[in-house]
Amino acid sequence: MPQVLEFMIQAEIWMGRYASIAASAVEGLRIAQERGRPNSAGQHLGWLALTAAVEGDEETCAIRAASAIELAGAHGLGVAGALGNWALAHLDLAAGRHADAAKRLRATSRSGGTGGHLVVRVMSTPHFVEAAARTGDRKAAERALRVLDGWVGSTRSPDRRALATRCHALLAAPGDAEEYFRAALDLHHQGFSEFETARTQLLFGSALRRNRRPGAAREHLHSALETFERSGARLWAEQARTELRGAGEAVRSSRPKATEKLTAQQYQIARIVADGATNREVAARLFLSPRTVEHHLRNIFTKLDIRSRVELVRLMS
Repeated sequence: MPQVLEFMIQAEIWMGRYASIAASAVEGLRIAQERGRPNSAGQHLGWLALTAAVEGDEETCAIRAASAIELAGAHGLGVAGALGNWALAHLDLAAGRHADAAKRLRATSRSGGTGGHLVVRVMSTPHFVEAAARTGDRKAAERALRVLDGWVGSTRSPDRRALATRCHALLAAPGDAEEYFRAALDLHHQGFSEFETARTQLLFGSALRRNRRPGAAREHLHSALETFERSGARLWAEQARTELRGAGEAVRSSRPKATEKLTAQQYQIARIVADGATNREVAARLFLSPRTVEHHLRNIFTKLDIRSRVELVRLMS
């Protein structure tokens, strides 16, 4: 069963179904740990780290990725280590740390050891191309993209072809990039992944803004922001807001100012509790234990200098 769930998760990754990925990975991790299967447990920890990275939950991502990498080192598990590195690189990319992301993803390109794996290398190539292009390492980005093109060419998946086309847009000359971005969006609209569609819209909007076309940029940036907010992708949403401000539009954060000192996961818990959920209900929704939720809630009350759920509701409103 843990292996079956691994294959399901790989399919769900391409479709951007991160809530489903988290649910499958939690179940896979539980069964793998019960059966004493560290290889599978490490992979599911890596997938959970990746979902935390998408949400912009740096604390949870770091803990899960470190656990996956530790298991990889102890048992010689290439996939688990590569997934942990990919999750941390995704987080770096979302936070604008492009050089750190590129460095981590170079480790996944090694075929031996516990930091790299061929499948993860190919799956993470769109992130590597983006990070390498942002840091000026064009040659490395082009080499990686050739591998991705060869693999994508053997599939009929519009989602995968869209990602490769987006990579070409990032490496294209300014006069050609727009055509590639539009082709990538056409492919996205034939596929399933709303999250990756929004990522392409964010990159396209950013390119249009830099080319002094703020009106055209805002159209794509608004759409990206809506998807990121709906997905709970905090760091990506903040990138979209920053780009919108750069395009001349005043955009306010959807998060109350008083809660800015909370981590992404703490804010998520606070929001659900403020909606009336019990600790057990929060735990079920976020795939945490009730004890972990209770621990987070105590820290939330301390950081916000409040003493009750009633005060939390008032503050969150």
